Amino acid sequence: MVERFQQTVEEQKDMVYSFAYYYLGSREDAEDVTQEVLMKLWQHFRELDFDAIPRWLNRVTRNASYDRLRRFRVQRRFIAADTTGEGETRAADRTPCPEPDPQQTVERKDFRHHLQGALAELAEPYRSVLLLREVRGLKYREIAEALELPINTVKTHMHRGRRVLRERLRERLGESAYGQEKHVCVR
Repeated sequence: MVERFQQTVEEQKDMVYSFAYYYLGSREDAEDVTQEVLMKLWQHFRELDFDAIPRWLNRVTRNASYDRLRRFRVQRRFIAADTTGEGETRAADRTPCPEPDPQQTVERKDFRHHLQGALAELAEPYRSVLLLREVRGLKYREIAEALELPINTVKTHMHRGRRVLRERLRERLGESAYGQEKHVCVR
């Protein structure tokens, strides 16, 4: 059982951290949540169906992140991502990113900062649904199972969340700058 648990932790810890990082915007908080979630996994590992562990981890990570925000009762701003790309693992990276030149690197960091700030402003459940889809790369069915919502509700939240996110990005970047961003690699 210990070996299976260790293998599961190795397979899932980066995804738990990534989700918590995008949700909370702080490396330290994401590390704390990751540790908390992995301890809960250890406590419940014997009773979990092995195939259900990713869904269970999504739900527990979301709840732990949300609880952390509630405990502090402070609207946190996402901080600009570090240059190492730590915590920015993307489960469904759809297109490879070419090597950026220095100007592109600065523009990406600036865009990432605005994107993370806009995500921080999203209300629940939009933020969780978007993060599970875009960061974790889950399918709608998997999101519905993880959040215990009907699939049509997930689709509605996704549509509305994307619309609100676009509006927030337009406010932050201005219409002309936002319109120029067609494909952005957020490494």
